[in-house]
Amino acid sequence: MGTITNDNEFIVLDINSDSNNFKCLASVSSALSAARSDVEVLDETINSIKGLKPDCDKIDYALAASSGALCGIIDIFLVGKPGDTFLGNITDNWFERRTCDFAKICGWKGNEQNPVSSAISYLERYFKVPYDQRGCGDAGQFIFELNPTNHHFKSLAHNPSLLGLFFSILDQFTNSSHFISNGELIELVDADGSFKLRGNTLMGKLWCGFVNWFGHLMSDVCGSSGSSGRGMGIPSPLWTWMNSIIAIKSKLGIPVGEFDKNFNELALTLYKEGYDFRFQTTQLIPVLVNELIVRLCYSIRRAIGYYRETPDEQRSFKAMWNRCAPFKNPTVKRMLTVAHGTFCLVDIGDATIRGFVTGAGSFNPVEFFLRLNIVGLGRFTISLYGETKREINYHKAKNKAIFAERQKAVLDFYISGLQQLEILYDDKEYLTLVDDLRNNDYLTAFTKSTSLAKLRGVPEEKILTTKSDIDNYFNN
Repeated sequence: MGTITNDNEFIVLDINSDSNNFKCLASVSSALSAARSDVEVLDETINSIKGLKPDCDKIDYALAASSGALCGIIDIFLVGKPGDTFLGNITDNWFERRTCDFAKICGWKGNEQNPVSSAISYLERYFKVPYDQRGCGDAGQFIFELNPTNHHFKSLAHNPSLLGLFFSILDQFTNSSHFISNGELIELVDADGSFKLRGNTLMGKLWCGFVNWFGHLMSDVCGSSGSSGRGMGIPSPLWTWMNSIIAIKSKLGIPVGEFDKNFNELALTLYKEGYDFRFQTTQLIPVLVNELIVRLCYSIRRAIGYYRETPDEQRSFKAMWNRCAPFKNPTVKRMLTVAHGTFCLVDIGDATIRGFVTGAGSFNPVEFFLRLNIVGLGRFTISLYGETKREINYHKAKNKAIFAERQKAVLDFYISGLQQLEILYDDKEYLTLVDDLRNNDYLTAFTKSTSLAKLRGVPEEKILTTKSDIDNYFNN
């Protein structure tokens, strides 16, 4: 058993030995190795908290807020509301080109005079579905006021969502149509006497049903073939959720409240004003620009700092990328939260002002929601959720890090004691004195025993340093 005393504190280390061998040094080395491994684990726990706390300075916050304000201005003047807007026209033209491209893939030969209308007409015939009643002399017109300006919104199968896909396949299997009107789920049975779903097996029919759903959405994304002007495209996926709520409640037998009906009516009014899938895509543009600017600013600042602080001979692309990569770190996520929050403040402020201005003394909710960039609001909500989650994880990790720091302090003291023991019991060379005595090499054995006594901390007055000391000791 070895003991080291240090300012009234001590460390005890068990030392194994047998009649012929000493294992002091090996035991100390093993204990040191294990303790150092524990310290590495504790260091990882302590450093893990750094990956949860943002390291933004004033410039980062200023750049993020400026980006959000700039993109908010872009949204106000270049996006605005559905109709004649600069970015809206670009988006509409892009969708028209994509519709023609998709029609060509499906076999359309093209039409130089009116290519968009011709492509849409071809796709409507190619991807025939039973739920395409338009309210022009059919049952829907007389039963629930279906007409060309609302049939894409009221038809559940025209919704670009999972529920829309479900009802599309259901309608194709059962040759029916499902609509939402005035807060009610309406079903038309035997909707199309000439429709037949292709496919010889269940999986084949499911696949054909999916293809028909997607292809028919592509035929309607720019409006119908007979549309004049912009046309009524497919509804916005972020507003058709009101249809989904009413449909689910109706299927489960849950009463549909007045709030559901009123909000559904508001969503339908927005759709009639041109708030469709194309305009939702237009709203996405300033949100993406905001995202790109913030990530770019973050990377440029960190790259400049890396080249300023790192000598030429130590630079590497991997190290630079690890420092300035604008992904998966709390700093850039905090900057994005600030940027999207600023964007929403500018956007909501503009929408609110215009809602009051057009309301002639009262608030106009339709104008407000037409101007509200719901994509940016959704992106800001995601950022807030991430911030909340990181803050919770930070506090959990902080408590673990504090406990790990205390453990590390104890281990550091323990390692310090072990290092002293390692020096104290580094005695393999001296312990060979037993063999020297067996070989009658008394002078060498005596020298080693003296050195071993000094190593063990025997007081100087009790160490036998000369032959006369040994003689006197044994004579007494």
